[in-house]
Amino acid sequence: MKVLVTGGAGYIGSHAVADLCDKGHEVTVFDDLSLGLRENVDERAAFVRGSTLNPDDLEKALGNSYDAVMHFAAWKAAGESMLKPEKYSRNNLVGTINLLNAIVRHGVKMFVFSSSAAVYGYPKYLPVDENHSLDPINYYGFTKLEIERILRWYSVLKDLRFAALRYFNAAGYDVRGRVRGKEKNPANLLPIVMEVAAGSRERLEVYGDDYETRDGTGVRDYIHVNDLASAHVLALDYLSEKNRDLTVNLATGIGFSVLEVIAKAREVTGREIPYTIVDRRPGDPAELVATSNIAQKLLGWEVKHSDLETILSSMWSVYRED
Repeated sequence: MKVLVTGGAGYIGSHAVADLCDKGHEVTVFDDLSLGLRENVDERAAFVRGSTLNPDDLEKALGNSYDAVMHFAAWKAAGESMLKPEKYSRNNLVGTINLLNAIVRHGVKMFVFSSSAAVYGYPKYLPVDENHSLDPINYYGFTKLEIERILRWYSVLKDLRFAALRYFNAAGYDVRGRVRGKEKNPANLLPIVMEVAAGSRERLEVYGDDYETRDGTGVRDYIHVNDLASAHVLALDYLSEKNRDLTVNLATGIGFSVLEVIAKAREVTGREIPYTIVDRRPGDPAELVATSNIAQKLLGWEVKHSDLETILSSMWSVYRED
């Protein structure tokens, strides 16, 4: 298939592009490089620099009669979204609407969307499944949920088949070493741990140690980026073969606390990784883990690389070069 990948130079998008190319798809990456890195674009893929906020850029990019679009282009820092909702409204909401209107005009029939576990908000039960209530607690999660709702309308009104993939905590780097460029300005725990280990950051701040968890720190479900990428390719196959919409979690069902992550990172890197306990952040649940039974059943998806040691080792292979 001919696939356009927005945000395909970004962290998750670049891994999905590599897998798409491996499967023989004809891939074009569309990215403004505000967060992505040109060096992370697979050499087998074409590259078009452009923004979903510029309708002219989209018109030019979509002139090649694509079968499908994978949409990764978004701002994704939950904390920042609460301070700058206008930024997230413009890029995540307006940009996606621009993209959807453009692909409908050009006859694209399949859309794979990078959604988020942030659509759920505080977990009312664990593990979280797809029947959980949808009540985002940050503006980033709100934008992802609104896009899912828009997709359902476009499915009915414009015959656009979509897959919405709700990630939990994406982590790791390509186990085959195809993607080496580090994320710009990471806000998530694991890349910050790696920066401390590599010496580019002095210490780590741990937000709260008084949660009702086994060691008092927050527990999260980490999913390796290679496992995420494989799910996107499988979701595209599903849309093509079944002609049916899909909304699924992508997670492992296993949680690790912040202190457990730091301990394992010390073991993997051989570095001290100093940290300071600070106040909790507003909106952080104590624990968040999820089931992916539907993805396993409908897509045949398997988690292969998401044990904590593989995640951290694959990251250290990139960050230790600092």
